[in-house]
Amino acid sequence: MDNELIAIADQTGQRLKSKGLMIVTAESCTGGWIAQVITEIAGSSAWFERGFVTYSNLSKTEMLGVKNETLETYGAVSAQTAIEMVNGALSHSTADCAIAVTGIAGPDGGSAEKPVGTVFIAWTYKNQPSKVIKKQFNGSRHEIRIQTVKAALQGLTI
Repeated sequence: MDNELIAIADQTGQRLKSKGLMIVTAESCTGGWIAQVITEIAGSSAWFERGFVTYSNLSKTEMLGVKNETLETYGAVSAQTAIEMVNGALSHSTADCAIAVTGIAGPDGGSAEKPVGTVFIAWTYKNQPSKVIKKQFNGSRHEIRIQTVKAALQGLTI
């Protein structure tokens, strides 16, 4: 496990715990890696509520309530899907805040409009508007996924 990722998750967890907040994750391209990094930390159950791994479109709709129309119109890798994922994770949990990621880690699956390395990361808190960003990462599948986990954890404002 990457020590830098664990350190970032630990810092995130300390901030969440100090405010009495719980987090939920919804992950596609990272396949549960954010949840894995979080649960490497002893005591993370004090601030990690649950994680959803929604790799397929069906799982996004069934587990998180992502609309079929959103997937058909914008695709699984889109700001719109990331927003619906993060809101769905929050509403299907008892957490106070959520992170969602969806993207193309490669080496295949990219297009001219959405090349390999395109990732959307969304964050939200209860009773607050969601925020989403688009990132364009470079490197191998492994490197793109690491960069996604890091950006997702670092982007959570507490």
